Amino acid sequence: MSRPGKDKLYISETPDEVKNAKGLHLITMSTPNGQAVQIMLEELADAYGTQWTTTLINIMTNEQKKEWFLRLDPNGRIPVLIDNSQDPPFPVHETSAEMFYLLKYADKEDRFGFKDELERNEAIQWTFFWHGSGAPYQGQVNHFSRAAPEKIGYAINRFKKETLRVYGVLEIHLSGKYSGEPKEYLAGFGKGKYSIADMKTWPWVKGWERTGFEQKDMDEFPHLLKWIDRIAERPAVKRGIGEKYNQS
Repeated sequence: MSRPGKDKLYISETPDEVKNAKGLHLITMSTPNGQAVQIMLEELADAYGTQWTTTLINIMTNEQKKEWFLRLDPNGRIPVLIDNSQDPPFPVHETSAEMFYLLKYADKEDRFGFKDELERNEAIQWTFFWHGSGAPYQGQVNHFSRAAPEKIGYAINRFKKETLRVYGVLEIHLSGKYSGEPKEYLAGFGKGKYSIADMKTWPWVKGWERTGFEQKDMDEFPHLLKWIDRIAERPAVKRGIGEKYNQS
């Protein structure tokens, strides 16, 4: 069976910069999910000279709920990655899926993945852990604390506790509490290697203050805090959350 053609993906309302894009094109807003893919593209640029174009949208205006966007991602969420080098163009939604797509097609040397199958699986485990547990919990804290019209104490407290719990899981892993060997990164044997798992997780965890946690809440996660600082120093990470992705 054939895939939907370009005429099904792009309509007259699709922004010209999207439907006329060549190669990789990212539709994003610099939220934690957007930043994860932005960081990976910046890392790939440093590693391989990877090129892409970007469309910034404002999700507060519900641009992502319009038909032109829903044809690319029926779920109506950013970011969306489109590979126009495929014929017809191939859209990828869900942050983690986009990152694994880039790992497959743009990271030929597995600089941000692993050739060893067990290490590769570790990267999948920790990426899925944050995708399925960490991001939803922390996202709900952000929603009920700031966006909800009614401040529901039960919801705020529940999701804060769950977010701190998953921070604790990361701390156990990074500290080597049970393995006997502290890790610098989430996936890979020994101290680990900077990978897709770190890129997926870091944009959320580094925002702990914005989520409403205080330093005293984080004092029990010293290895996690060092991990945050370690990744923050990477030039591609700084660019991936930087001004080029901020809307004027």
